[in-house]
Amino acid sequence: MLEWTEDDSAHAALWRSENGAPPPRRVVIADDATTADAAWRLACEGTALLWRGDFQNARQLLQAMARRAEQKKKKPAALKSITEAFHLHRQSQLQRARTLGMLLIPVEAGHRIPLRRAPDVAQACTEAYGECAEPYVVSLRELQGVIGAHEWRKKGVSIPALGSEIHPHYGVFSPIRGEYLDLIAAAPLPATDLAFDIGTGTGVIAALLARRGVRKVVATELNPRALACARDNIQGLGLNDQIEIVETDLFPSGQAGLIVCNPPWVPGAANSLLDQAIYDPDSRMLLGFLNGLAAHLLPGGEGWLILSDLAEHLGLRSRDFLLKAIEDAGLRVLARHDVRPRHGKISNVSDHLHGARAQEVTSLWRMTHAIVAA
Repeated sequence: MLEWTEDDSAHAALWRSENGAPPPRRVVIADDATTADAAWRLACEGTALLWRGDFQNARQLLQAMARRAEQKKKKPAALKSITEAFHLHRQSQLQRARTLGMLLIPVEAGHRIPLRRAPDVAQACTEAYGECAEPYVVSLRELQGVIGAHEWRKKGVSIPALGSEIHPHYGVFSPIRGEYLDLIAAAPLPATDLAFDIGTGTGVIAALLARRGVRKVVATELNPRALACARDNIQGLGLNDQIEIVETDLFPSGQAGLIVCNPPWVPGAANSLLDQAIYDPDSRMLLGFLNGLAAHLLPGGEGWLILSDLAEHLGLRSRDFLLKAIEDAGLRVLARHDVRPRHGKISNVSDHLHGARAQEVTSLWRMTHAIVAA
């Protein structure tokens, strides 16, 4: 058994985890003779398995471990609230991810996997990690995510409202739920000279505004992966002359007649790269947008907030909280446009959470400056 300690820089340097997971303290060598039961037991105990066998067999072992994770899932006791069900579900999913992340794959310089029947992952890993001249170790589960993201990036995501594809990068949330884009495509534009897209992500909202006739769009982003993704998409769509990508937190300098923001919809800590597009700790981005909107909005202009009410159904944020935040920011609501999400049944969640998703509504809140009494 190998012992990796927190202060062992030689071993720690080999470890790669984009979600910030620490290197495992204990590692054993595993190969084609390792059984799924043995692998599952070791992983549950916190011991990682460094794979030295056939790559495709490693994939099958991970699938077998995932089946055991489902079989070992405990039925929750009677829950007091849907909020409790939500938190228990997140804890369960986090523990599942940690356990399945214990199956490790060695990768050599140039992102080459030195295992039998291993795929060529050089391009996928270069897109996710950059160039690499040193060997490293990564969980098979993360590596599968890297490969999947590469395929989505090549194929692209069709956006009917845009009439084109968007190509998400690894770690950047894919706009697969198109209903909020339909809202943006249908809402009446208050101005066409200049718009801001706050937290642009893939750049899809900025592109949609430009295609609708907004002559200049300034799209802001702070995440380096999202910045690169948005720039690639805007260039690919031939919209460089209309859209400027700015690296900043929330608002750029100046004022605009239309400011759009699609913040993460659920208050809570993010446990992974993609979680950052879903979870907004302490509603930081939501409140930051609302509190800064009035100062950056031209007189008569509108701020568009795209937000799901899922957090309300989960008991994580109330409608009164949102309305008070809008009022406290010196804003008033002009109109709200609603749409039901078009998502199917989600596996591995309780009936409580299925019920919350069934009630979910996505809204585009059109806001402007509050009327100040003379």
